[in-house]
Amino acid sequence: MALEPVKAQSGLKTLFSFPHPVNEYAARSVAAMIFTITVITIATDVSWLTLVLVYSFLAHVLAGPRFSPIGTFASRVIAPKVLRRDRPVAGPPKQFAQSVGLLFSTTAAVLIYGFGLVGAAQAVLGVLALFAALEAFAGFCAGCFVFGYLMQWGLIPKEICERCNNFAFDSGSPTKGS
Repeated sequence: MALEPVKAQSGLKTLFSFPHPVNEYAARSVAAMIFTITVITIATDVSWLTLVLVYSFLAHVLAGPRFSPIGTFASRVIAPKVLRRDRPVAGPPKQFAQSVGLLFSTTAAVLIYGFGLVGAAQAVLGVLALFAALEAFAGFCAGCFVFGYLMQWGLIPKEICERCNNFAFDSGSPTKGS
């Protein structure tokens, strides 16, 4: 089954919509930049960079790369002009993965700014860095993997992403291509 773009919408629904399909190489480029920012945040103890991560993930969850400098740079420069590659994959699992990133980065920000627990925040950011590295450098999207199983278990309606539900898609696993 071929991926079809989301039907035209108007107003705020267009402004705040996540793309489907998504360029896998743009998504991996975003993950590489998230990994870099996260590692710099941990290594330099520059806590305000956690807020940059929160904003980036929030922007992605709400509107894809539209309001995120990281996402815009990845989708308009890195993937098409530097890598010169395009591999369309399903959008909903990537949006779910961005939501998980938002949860981790927000948790880290609350630990830092709400409770002064910088060490705990750095541990949370370390997990975020690990999963960003897996996506960026190995092509394994842990959020997409979980999304596939949540669909399989009926916790995410199959209608959200029929292509995602096809576990034979590409490599036969729920993670590849999601």
